[in-house]
Amino acid sequence: MMHSLQVPCTKENLKEIRYFVENALNRYEISAEDVYFIKLAIDEICANLIIHAHHCNHEDLIEVKIKNEGDTFIFEIHDQSNDNFNLLEYKVPDIQQIITNKKSGSMGLILVKKIMDEIELERCEGHNICRLYKSIPQANR
Repeated sequence: MMHSLQVPCTKENLKEIRYFVENALNRYEISAEDVYFIKLAIDEICANLIIHAHHCNHEDLIEVKIKNEGDTFIFEIHDQSNDNFNLLEYKVPDIQQIITNKKSGSMGLILVKKIMDEIELERCEGHNICRLYKSIPQANR
């Protein structure tokens, strides 16, 4: 089953995205903890795109798709930015260094990489697709 949501790139729509992800996952037997962490990862990717790539431009759109294949859930986040940030090349900073420098930020992408099993990025016909994979063997369909 495929679930899909498309919204303008505004911070206010992050709440709608979180609600969409939670509702889609609650159709399966997934622990509240797994739902929380997946929602956190999706929110982080979407927030980064909305804020940094689209500069909260309500005319730009972001789309979140959720599908499952057996025990694996695939979360696709589509946008049309020209931002060249590559999550796959992101070097995880030393957490102790972040604490020492009292730097805010930088933690969200660390969480995404810890939460998700696999991350793929694709540029296709003028838009970007970020695919996040999460295996949840106990999820009944």
